[in-house]
Amino acid sequence: MRHARLVRIGTWNLAGRWSEQHRDLILEADCDLWLLTEVNERTCLPGYSVHLSQSLMAPRRRWAGIASRLLMTSSPDPHPASAQVRVGSTTYVSSILPWKGCRSLPPWTGESHADKTRNTVDDLLVRLRAADSLVWGGDWNHALTGKEYVGSQGGRGAVVGALDALGLRSATADLPHAIDGLLTIDHVAVPAGLRAVASRIDVTHEGKRLSDHDAYVVEVAL
Repeated sequence: MRHARLVRIGTWNLAGRWSEQHRDLILEADCDLWLLTEVNERTCLPGYSVHLSQSLMAPRRRWAGIASRLLMTSSPDPHPASAQVRVGSTTYVSSILPWKGCRSLPPWTGESHADKTRNTVDDLLVRLRAADSLVWGGDWNHALTGKEYVGSQGGRGAVVGALDALGLRSATADLPHAIDGLLTIDHVAVPAGLRAVASRIDVTHEGKRLSDHDAYVVEVAL
């Protein structure tokens, strides 16, 4: 008989930065895995293996990465702005999805923001449907309810439709953004039938923010 294991999963957009303060915040959160985005190539975490996406977002900055203190196997990127690994029977994917001001240049295709998001999500769906058990997160650049700040309603519809198709729900959807009055655009989605507890970590250190994104942590039995 297989028993579920409680797993702590974090997500954080590092904004391409890395310092001792970033390292200490991640280690203090005590997560088993981190679904990271805008990852500086200098990122190094004691006790964790780090897998980065192949494509560069900017010099010395990868689109996405996954850090795990559990034994993981790296997999090909399911999209240039995503990273993927496998831990046991579960596939973990960290993604950046298009934001409202992004240009129609690789890795994004389409004219409108909604088109770019739909095309990205469709590419991901082709690859993610094959996973037996899936956790998908990262900086999706969309709140899933309420006011839409950096995405579009059409893009949100594509993301919500993808979650339904994959049998997932975002455990972080109701958590606040770092900007008062908005909901998070950084998400961790887990199988819909599982109970998950989510929380936000304020990333302010000595009066300065380590990133313009807060970090989010989800505990779930997988």
